[in-house]
Amino acid sequence: MSEKIYNVLFLCTGNSARSVMAEALLNHLGQDRFRAYSAGSFPTGQVNPLALEKLKQEGIPTAGLRSKSWDEFAQPGAPVMDFIFTVCDNAAGETCPIWPGHPITAHWGVPDPAAAEGSDGEKRLAFAKAFSLLERRIGLFTILNHESLDRLALEQQVRKIGQDGAA
Repeated sequence: MSEKIYNVLFLCTGNSARSVMAEALLNHLGQDRFRAYSAGSFPTGQVNPLALEKLKQEGIPTAGLRSKSWDEFAQPGAPVMDFIFTVCDNAAGETCPIWPGHPITAHWGVPDPAAAEGSDGEKRLAFAKAFSLLERRIGLFTILNHESLDRLALEQQVRKIGQDGAA
């Protein structure tokens, strides 16, 4: 009997940086246990080039990454999500679509690297910091024993990861 593959959706307003990096990271770190997606409430329509650059620097595949609306995942026939994480404060406060399957939700706020100002080096540093925070949280998420925890305990653990980065 094979292990369940968990569908995870990362949400942000623009779906150009944080949520896209989270999608790529979980698909990379989660091996065959997770299938990650990302979307935005008001997608920019393009992935931030510095997000793609950071992912490539870390050896994480970027093929197929795109900025898209969360409406895609509320449509009939869309993958049913097991987990939905907001990674920006704006998306956390917005009225989300009704998600089929009643997924576990949590807010994992990450400062927006796309809003960083300054030199190219300062902007790259902002992306590196966002990536590092996402990598730590996603790493903790992947080592949770999803099968043995009841729904309430699992929900508490994923929310704790977003609050202080530790399970």
